[in-house]
Amino acid sequence: MDSPLDFELEEPLQSSPAITKKRKKVIGLDDLLCDHYKEKSKLLERDCKQGKAQRNYNSDEDENSKEASLAEVIDQCQNQIREVGGDEETSTWGMRVFGNQQKVPPPLTSPELGSCALLQSFMKNELNSLLELNSEKGDTFLEGLLTNGWLSRLAVVCGHVEKSIATWAFNLMLFSSKEELCTSACDFWCTILSSKNEPVLIDWFPSYFEFKGALEIYGFQFNRESLHFGSNCGGPPQNIRAWIRFATACCHVRNKQCIFSTSEAEELVDVIIYLFLDHQLHGLMVLVHECMRSLICYFTDKEWTNSCNKIAKSLACRIPTDLNCLRAVECISGVNTRSKEFRSAVAYQILLVCFDNKATDEEDMLRLLISINVKERSSDLFKMYIYLVLAENWLLVNKVLIYKPVINEMWGLFLRNCSCHIPSTDLRSFASKVRNKASYLLQGTINK
Repeated sequence: MDSPLDFELEEPLQSSPAITKKRKKVIGLDDLLCDHYKEKSKLLERDCKQGKAQRNYNSDEDENSKEASLAEVIDQCQNQIREVGGDEETSTWGMRVFGNQQKVPPPLTSPELGSCALLQSFMKNELNSLLELNSEKGDTFLEGLLTNGWLSRLAVVCGHVEKSIATWAFNLMLFSSKEELCTSACDFWCTILSSKNEPVLIDWFPSYFEFKGALEIYGFQFNRESLHFGSNCGGPPQNIRAWIRFATACCHVRNKQCIFSTSEAEELVDVIIYLFLDHQLHGLMVLVHECMRSLICYFTDKEWTNSCNKIAKSLACRIPTDLNCLRAVECISGVNTRSKEFRSAVAYQILLVCFDNKATDEEDMLRLLISINVKERSSDLFKMYIYLVLAENWLLVNKVLIYKPVINEMWGLFLRNCSCHIPSTDLRSFASKVRNKASYLLQGTINK
């Protein structure tokens, strides 16, 4: 009973601390300014939130007007870009030299094939009992011999090609719609022309009129207007490959047989140059280059002296003075002396046409080039680029620079005008191409 109760064991309650009397804080001028700026910032933040909400509310109404103004600015920039350098991007070379083809080719069969000596020899041979040939199967049998290459081997062994077989193979080569027959007939002609053994006696050989007539059937445009404007339809047939190969083979046998006259060979060179300008024939450039080299070598030294300038003048009068003329010059590969002379002559004759034949010699031509003021805004730098490339091909492959120092000095002055008088900030069309091209060529003259 004497033990303390539970509540008596508890700790005594802590007494609450005495309430002290707070001192009043003295508010200074700095505190007032801080409070003022805090209130002002709160007001500005509230005004910004209200303005942003108002702009979001009116955004749909202003969006169309903003897009319209932006589109107008973009259109103006695009127009200015087109005015500055649009021509440089769109300028290209290429002409349509083939138009509509004639629908009616010459007959591809000959009634004399059944009675030709080559076929009759096979008819009398003991193999005839196995093959069971007759005169009605003459064309089919000869086509088989042609495609497997036996016809050309037999012709070389016999050393004789009859007229019926020659005409038949010629027509198949140039007009057959079957690629296998066309190619085999071309191989036949190339084989008998290039026989290294005894020359094969050919009873019939196509004239240049017949060879050129095939181009007319293909739709080749021989006049300048058609070449320049081209045709919206038609194009070269697959037989043009065989035509090019046959022309090359004819040039290779000049020492055995003069197939083309000088004037005919000159016209063929013109035709081959035009083939370089047709994008449709881009896949045949190897064959065309080979034919070009063969035609240039076809002339004798005496003939080439006159024919070189004659062909160059003919080309200069027909090819337009744009990037097509540069393509025509650069397709003449300078692999030998004649090719270099021809390339230089073509470039010079085109330059004469560009200046309306005002120049009488090399110095006059360079004076005309130097007289062009490239600083003027009205100066056509596209034409200047044409002149620069033509002059490069005219002079750098010609020995006139070696023998005439004055030409070299004038050429250097022309290059300095083009490279130094066109600043890097010039945004005119072809300005950078003219400046860079001239600077590159100028380095070559300095190194000399």
